[in-house]
Amino acid sequence: MGTHRRPKPPSRARIATIGMAAGAVSLLPTQSQAAPKPTVDEVRKQVELLYEEAEAPTEEYNGIREKQKELQREAERARERLARKQQEINELREKIGPLAAAQYRSGGIDPSVELFLSGDPDDYLHQAEMLDRTSSRQADALRAMQNMQRELAQERATVQEQLQDLQETRAKAKEKKDEVQGKLAKARKLLNSLTAAQRAKMEADQEREDAAAGASDSAATYNGPASGRAKVALDFAYAQLGKPYEWGSTGPNSYDCSGLTGASWRAAGVSLPRTVKQQYDVGRKVAKSDLQPGDIIYWYNDNQHNGMYVGNGKAIHAPRTGKNVEIVPLDSMPFFAASRP
Repeated sequence: MGTHRRPKPPSRARIATIGMAAGAVSLLPTQSQAAPKPTVDEVRKQVELLYEEAEAPTEEYNGIREKQKELQREAERARERLARKQQEINELREKIGPLAAAQYRSGGIDPSVELFLSGDPDDYLHQAEMLDRTSSRQADALRAMQNMQRELAQERATVQEQLQDLQETRAKAKEKKDEVQGKLAKARKLLNSLTAAQRAKMEADQEREDAAAGASDSAATYNGPASGRAKVALDFAYAQLGKPYEWGSTGPNSYDCSGLTGASWRAAGVSLPRTVKQQYDVGRKVAKSDLQPGDIIYWYNDNQHNGMYVGNGKAIHAPRTGKNVEIVPLDSMPFFAASRP
Protein backbone atom coordinates (compact mmCIF):
# COMPACT_ATOMS: atom_id res chain seq x y z
CA MET A 1 0.00 0.00 0.00
CA GLY A 2 1.20 3.49 -0.81
CA THR A 3 1.65 6.11 1.84
CA HIS A 4 -1.32 8.33 2.53
CA ARG A 5 -0.62 11.90 1.26
CA ARG A 6 -1.90 14.81 3.28
CA PRO A 7 -3.64 17.53 1.31
CA LYS A 8 -1.43 20.42 0.37
CA PRO A 9 -2.03 23.41 2.63
CA PRO A 10 -3.29 26.49 0.79
CA SER A 11 -0.76 29.16 0.00
CA ARG A 12 -0.78 32.54 1.69
CA ALA A 13 -1.96 34.18 -1.54
CA ARG A 14 -4.82 31.71 -1.77
CA ILE A 15 -5.81 32.43 1.83
CA ALA A 16 -5.80 36.15 1.11
CA THR A 17 -8.02 35.66 -1.97
CA ILE A 18 -10.52 33.53 -0.06
CA GLY A 19 -10.56 36.04 2.77
CA MET A 20 -11.28 38.90 0.36
CA ALA A 21 -14.06 36.92 -1.29
CA ALA A 22 -15.62 36.11 2.07
CA GLY A 23 -15.35 39.76 3.06
CA ALA A 24 -16.97 40.84 -0.15
CA VAL A 25 -19.85 38.45 0.39
CA SER A 26 -20.37 39.68 3.92
CA LEU A 27 -20.51 43.27 2.66
CA LEU A 28 -23.25 42.57 0.11
CA PRO A 29 -26.62 43.93 1.35
CA THR A 30 -29.08 41.32 2.52
CA GLN A 31 -32.83 41.72 2.74
CA SER A 32 -32.53 42.47 6.43
CA GLN A 33 -30.00 45.27 5.84
CA ALA A 34 -31.24 48.82 5.12
CA ALA A 35 -30.52 50.28 1.69
CA PRO A 36 -27.71 52.84 1.75
CA LYS A 37 -28.86 56.39 2.42
CA PRO A 38 -28.82 58.67 -0.62
CA THR A 39 -26.07 61.26 -0.76
CA VAL A 40 -26.71 64.99 -0.34
CA ASP A 41 -26.47 65.47 -4.12
CA GLU A 42 -28.89 62.60 -4.77
CA VAL A 43 -31.39 64.02 -2.29
CA ARG A 44 -31.07 67.43 -3.85
CA LYS A 45 -31.69 66.08 -7.36
CA GLN A 46 -34.70 64.07 -6.18
CA VAL A 47 -36.12 67.08 -4.32
CA GLU A 48 -35.65 69.34 -7.36
CA LEU A 49 -37.40 66.75 -9.54
CA LEU A 50 -40.34 66.50 -7.11
CA TYR A 51 -40.68 70.29 -7.02
CA GLU A 52 -40.59 70.39 -10.83
CA GLU A 53 -43.19 67.61 -11.06
CA ALA A 54 -45.44 69.56 -8.66
CA GLU A 55 -45.59 72.57 -11.00
CA ALA A 56 -47.90 71.11 -13.66
CA PRO A 57 -50.57 69.90 -11.16
CA THR A 58 -50.24 73.24 -9.35
CA GLU A 59 -51.22 75.06 -12.55
CA GLU A 60 -54.06 72.59 -13.15
CA TYR A 61 -55.23 73.24 -9.58
CA ASN A 62 -55.16 77.00 -10.22
CA GLY A 63 -57.30 76.57 -13.36
CA ILE A 64 -59.79 74.31 -11.57
CA ARG A 65 -60.05 76.79 -8.67
CA GLU A 66 -60.85 79.59 -11.13
CA LYS A 67 -63.59 77.46 -12.68
CA GLN A 68 -64.88 76.66 -9.20
CA LYS A 69 -65.12 80.36 -8.33
CA GLU A 70 -67.07 81.07 -11.54
CA LEU A 71 -69.44 78.16 -10.89
CA GLN A 72 -70.02 79.43 -7.36
CA ARG A 73 -70.88 82.88 -8.75
CA GLU A 74 -73.24 81.34 -11.32
CA ALA A 75 -74.96 79.20 -8.68
CA GLU A 76 -75.39 82.27 -6.47
CA ARG A 77 -76.93 84.25 -9.33
CA ALA A 78 -79.25 81.33 -10.14
CA ARG A 79 -80.34 81.14 -6.49
CA GLU A 80 -81.19 84.86 -6.59
CA ARG A 81 -83.28 84.32 -9.75
CA LEU A 82 -85.08 81.42 -8.05
CA ALA A 83 -85.90 83.60 -5.05
CA ARG A 84 -87.26 86.39 -7.31
CA LYS A 85 -89.46 83.98 -9.30
CA GLN A 86 -90.80 82.41 -6.12
CA GLN A 87 -91.67 85.89 -4.82
CA GLU A 88 -93.50 86.73 -8.08
CA ILE A 89 -95.51 83.49 -7.85
CA ASN A 90 -96.42 84.26 -4.23
CA GLU A 91 -97.65 87.73 -5.24
CA LEU A 92 -99.72 86.27 -8.10
CA ARG A 93 -101.29 83.74 -5.73
CA GLU A 94 -102.37 86.60 -3.50
CA LYS A 95 -103.98 88.39 -6.48
CA ILE A 96 -105.71 85.25 -7.76
CA GLY A 97 -107.23 84.55 -4.32
CA PRO A 98 -109.78 87.44 -4.31
CA LEU A 99 -110.62 86.84 -7.99
CA ALA A 100 -111.39 83.20 -7.33
CA ALA A 101 -113.49 84.15 -4.30
CA ALA A 102 -115.54 86.66 -6.36
CA GLN A 103 -116.22 84.06 -9.05
CA TYR A 104 -117.21 81.48 -6.44
CA ARG A 105 -119.69 83.91 -4.85
CA SER A 106 -121.44 84.58 -8.19
CA GLY A 107 -121.23 81.02 -9.55
CA GLY A 108 -123.64 78.11 -9.33
CA ILE A 109 -126.82 80.03 -10.42
CA ASP A 110 -128.23 79.80 -13.91
CA PRO A 111 -127.90 83.25 -15.56
CA SER A 112 -131.60 83.35 -16.62
CA VAL A 113 -132.76 82.60 -13.04
CA GLU A 114 -130.35 85.23 -11.72
CA LEU A 115 -131.81 87.77 -14.19
CA PHE A 116 -135.39 86.87 -13.06
CA LEU A 117 -134.46 87.27 -9.40
CA SER A 118 -132.72 90.55 -10.01
CA GLY A 119 -134.74 93.65 -9.10
CA ASP A 120 -132.79 95.78 -11.61
CA PRO A 121 -131.92 94.08 -14.94
CA ASP A 122 -129.50 96.87 -15.85
CA ASP A 123 -127.65 96.41 -12.57
CA TYR A 124 -127.53 92.65 -13.11
CA LEU A 125 -126.12 93.04 -16.62
CA HIS A 126 -123.45 95.45 -15.31
CA GLN A 127 -122.47 92.95 -12.59
CA ALA A 128 -122.35 90.11 -15.09
CA GLU A 129 -120.02 92.13 -17.29
CA MET A 130 -117.77 92.83 -14.28
CA LEU A 131 -117.72 89.16 -13.33
CA ASP A 132 -116.85 88.20 -16.88
CA ARG A 133 -113.90 90.58 -16.76
CA THR A 134 -112.98 89.17 -13.35
CA SER A 135 -113.03 85.66 -14.74
CA SER A 136 -110.91 86.76 -17.70
CA ARG A 137 -108.37 88.41 -15.36
CA GLN A 138 -108.26 85.28 -13.25
CA ALA A 139 -107.59 83.12 -16.30
CA ASP A 140 -104.80 85.47 -17.39
CA ALA A 141 -103.32 85.40 -13.89
CA LEU A 142 -103.49 81.61 -13.76
CA ARG A 143 -101.76 81.34 -17.13
CA ALA A 144 -99.04 83.74 -15.95
CA MET A 145 -98.57 81.71 -12.78
CA GLN A 146 -98.33 78.45 -14.73
CA ASN A 147 -95.63 79.98 -16.96
CA MET A 148 -93.73 81.19 -13.92
CA GLN A 149 -93.93 77.78 -12.28
CA ARG A 150 -92.54 76.19 -15.46
CA GLU A 151 -89.69 78.73 -15.47
CA LEU A 152 -89.12 78.06 -11.78
CA ALA A 153 -88.85 74.31 -12.42
CA GLN A 154 -86.34 74.92 -15.25
CA GLU A 155 -84.35 77.29 -13.04
CA ARG A 156 -84.27 74.68 -10.27
CA ALA A 157 -82.97 72.07 -12.74
CA THR A 158 -80.29 74.52 -13.94
CA VAL A 159 -79.20 75.24 -10.36
CA GLN A 160 -79.05 71.51 -9.67
CA GLU A 161 -76.77 70.98 -12.70
CA GLN A 162 -74.53 73.88 -11.65
CA LEU A 163 -74.26 72.54 -8.12
CA GLN A 164 -73.38 69.12 -9.54
CA ASP A 165 -70.66 70.74 -11.72
CA LEU A 166 -69.41 72.62 -8.68
CA GLN A 167 -69.22 69.42 -6.64
CA GLU A 168 -67.26 67.65 -9.42
CA THR A 169 -64.93 70.65 -9.74
CA ARG A 170 -64.28 70.65 -6.00
CA ALA A 171 -63.42 66.94 -6.19
CA LYS A 172 -60.96 67.61 -9.06
CA ALA A 173 -59.38 70.47 -7.14
CA LYS A 174 -58.92 68.21 -4.11
CA GLU A 175 -57.36 65.53 -6.32
CA LYS A 176 -54.82 68.02 -7.73
CA LYS A 177 -54.18 69.50 -4.30
CA ASP A 178 -53.49 66.02 -2.90
CA GLU A 179 -51.13 65.32 -5.82
CA VAL A 180 -49.13 68.49 -5.19
CA GLN A 181 -49.07 68.02 -1.43
CA GLY A 182 -48.00 64.39 -1.90
CA LYS A 183 -44.97 65.46 -3.95
CA LEU A 184 -44.09 68.21 -1.48
CA ALA A 185 -44.43 65.75 1.43
CA LYS A 186 -42.01 63.36 -0.32
CA ALA A 187 -39.57 66.23 -0.81
CA ARG A 188 -39.82 67.18 2.89
CA LYS A 189 -39.28 63.56 3.90
CA LEU A 190 -36.13 63.40 1.78
CA LEU A 191 -34.85 66.66 3.25
CA ASN A 192 -35.61 65.44 6.77
CA SER A 193 -33.53 62.32 6.08
CA LEU A 194 -30.42 64.53 5.92
CA THR A 195 -28.39 65.42 8.96
CA ALA A 196 -28.16 69.06 10.04
CA ALA A 197 -24.64 69.23 8.54
CA GLN A 198 -25.85 67.76 5.23
CA ARG A 199 -28.75 70.22 5.07
CA ALA A 200 -26.38 73.11 5.74
CA LYS A 201 -24.11 71.90 2.91
CA MET A 202 -27.07 71.61 0.56
CA GLU A 203 -28.25 75.14 1.38
CA ALA A 204 -24.72 76.52 0.96
CA ASP A 205 -24.44 74.81 -2.46
CA GLN A 206 -27.79 76.30 -3.46
CA GLU A 207 -26.75 79.78 -2.35
CA ARG A 208 -23.53 79.52 -4.35
CA GLU A 209 -25.49 78.47 -7.43
CA ASP A 210 -27.98 81.30 -6.98
CA ALA A 211 -25.16 83.81 -6.60
CA ALA A 212 -23.47 82.47 -9.75
CA ALA A 213 -26.77 82.73 -11.62
CA GLY A 214 -27.25 86.30 -10.46
CA ALA A 215 -30.29 85.60 -8.29
CA SER A 216 -31.25 88.42 -5.93
CA ASP A 217 -32.64 87.73 -2.51
CA SER A 218 -34.25 91.03 -1.60
CA ALA A 219 -36.51 93.67 -3.06
CA ALA A 220 -34.82 95.99 -5.53
CA THR A 221 -35.74 98.77 -7.92
CA TYR A 222 -36.05 98.05 -11.61
CA ASN A 223 -33.77 100.38 -13.58
CA GLY A 224 -33.86 98.74 -17.00
CA PRO A 225 -35.10 100.08 -20.35
CA ALA A 226 -38.83 99.23 -19.97
CA SER A 227 -41.40 102.00 -20.19
CA GLY A 228 -45.16 102.46 -19.82
CA ARG A 229 -47.16 99.55 -18.45
CA ALA A 230 -44.27 97.11 -18.79
CA LYS A 231 -42.20 99.28 -16.42
CA VAL A 232 -45.05 99.42 -13.89
CA ALA A 233 -45.34 95.61 -14.06
CA LEU A 234 -41.58 95.16 -13.58
CA ASP A 235 -41.47 97.72 -10.75
CA PHE A 236 -44.10 95.62 -8.98
CA ALA A 237 -42.26 92.34 -9.69
CA TYR A 238 -38.95 93.73 -8.36
CA ALA A 239 -40.70 94.79 -5.16
CA GLN A 240 -41.57 91.10 -4.62
CA LEU A 241 -37.95 89.88 -4.82
CA GLY A 242 -37.14 87.68 -1.84
CA LYS A 243 -40.78 86.77 -1.12
CA PRO A 244 -41.35 83.01 -0.90
CA TYR A 245 -42.82 80.79 -3.57
CA GLU A 246 -46.08 79.22 -2.41
CA TRP A 247 -48.12 77.01 -4.69
CA GLY A 248 -51.58 78.36 -5.50
CA SER A 249 -50.69 81.85 -4.19
CA THR A 250 -51.24 85.21 -5.93
CA GLY A 251 -49.75 87.46 -3.25
CA PRO A 252 -49.23 89.75 -1.55
CA ASN A 253 -46.88 87.81 0.78
CA SER A 254 -46.06 84.84 -1.49
CA TYR A 255 -46.54 83.75 -5.11
CA ASP A 256 -46.46 80.85 -7.48
CA CYS A 257 -45.09 81.50 -10.98
CA SER A 258 -48.28 82.56 -12.78
CA GLY A 259 -49.47 84.27 -9.58
CA LEU A 260 -46.46 86.63 -9.82
CA THR A 261 -46.84 87.41 -13.54
CA GLY A 262 -50.58 87.99 -13.12
CA ALA A 263 -50.15 90.26 -10.06
CA SER A 264 -47.36 92.24 -11.75
CA TRP A 265 -49.38 93.03 -14.86
CA ARG A 266 -52.51 93.64 -12.78
CA ALA A 267 -50.57 96.40 -11.01
CA ALA A 268 -50.11 97.92 -14.48
CA GLY A 269 -53.87 97.75 -15.18
CA VAL A 270 -53.76 94.63 -17.36
CA SER A 271 -55.94 91.70 -16.35
CA LEU A 272 -54.38 88.30 -17.14
CA PRO A 273 -56.03 84.92 -16.58
CA ARG A 274 -54.80 82.78 -13.70
CA THR A 275 -52.73 79.92 -15.12
CA VAL A 276 -49.54 79.61 -17.20
CA LYS A 277 -51.51 77.93 -20.01
CA GLN A 278 -54.23 80.61 -20.02
CA GLN A 279 -51.65 83.41 -20.00
CA TYR A 280 -49.86 81.74 -22.90
CA ASP A 281 -53.11 81.36 -24.86
CA VAL A 282 -54.19 85.01 -24.55
CA GLY A 283 -50.76 86.62 -25.07
CA ARG A 284 -49.44 87.93 -28.39
CA LYS A 285 -46.48 85.65 -29.18
CA VAL A 286 -43.07 87.24 -29.71
CA ALA A 287 -39.84 85.67 -30.96
CA LYS A 288 -36.92 85.23 -28.57
CA SER A 289 -34.94 87.68 -30.73
CA ASP A 290 -37.67 90.34 -30.29
CA LEU A 291 -37.99 90.12 -26.51
CA GLN A 292 -38.76 93.32 -24.62
CA PRO A 293 -38.71 93.82 -20.84
CA GLY A 294 -42.10 92.90 -19.39
CA ASP A 295 -42.75 90.08 -21.86
CA ILE A 296 -43.84 86.82 -20.25
CA ILE A 297 -41.39 83.94 -20.66
CA TYR A 298 -42.55 80.31 -20.77
CA TRP A 299 -40.07 77.57 -19.92
CA TYR A 300 -40.32 73.82 -20.57
CA ASN A 301 -43.73 74.02 -22.33
CA ASP A 302 -46.88 76.15 -22.51
CA ASN A 303 -48.35 75.10 -19.18
CA GLN A 304 -45.60 74.47 -16.66
CA HIS A 305 -43.60 77.53 -15.66
CA ASN A 306 -43.38 81.23 -16.50
CA GLY A 307 -41.77 84.51 -15.47
CA MET A 308 -41.05 87.97 -16.91
CA TYR A 309 -38.20 89.18 -19.06
CA VAL A 310 -36.29 92.04 -17.41
CA GLY A 311 -33.75 92.72 -20.16
CA ASN A 312 -30.04 91.92 -20.52
CA GLY A 313 -30.73 88.20 -20.96
CA LYS A 314 -32.39 87.82 -17.54
CA ALA A 315 -35.85 87.07 -16.15
CA ILE A 316 -37.67 87.39 -12.84
CA HIS A 317 -39.81 84.50 -11.60
CA ALA A 318 -41.24 82.70 -8.58
CA PRO A 319 -39.23 79.47 -8.84
CA ARG A 320 -40.57 76.63 -6.68
CA THR A 321 -41.27 75.56 -3.09
CA GLY A 322 -38.38 76.35 -0.78
CA LYS A 323 -37.11 79.27 -2.88
CA ASN A 324 -37.94 82.96 -3.22
CA VAL A 325 -38.79 85.29 -6.09
CA GLU A 326 -35.50 85.77 -7.91
CA ILE A 327 -33.74 86.97 -11.07
CA VAL A 328 -32.11 84.30 -13.23
CA PRO A 329 -30.50 84.05 -16.66
CA LEU A 330 -33.14 83.59 -19.36
CA ASP A 331 -31.52 80.31 -20.41
CA SER A 332 -31.23 78.84 -16.92
CA MET A 333 -34.24 76.69 -17.95
CA PRO A 334 -35.28 75.41 -21.39
CA PHE A 335 -36.86 78.42 -23.18
CA PHE A 336 -40.19 77.54 -24.84
CA ALA A 337 -41.90 80.78 -25.90
CA ALA A 338 -42.69 84.39 -24.98
CA SER A 339 -45.82 86.52 -25.13
CA ARG A 340 -46.62 90.20 -24.76
CA PRO A 341 -49.70 91.13 -22.66
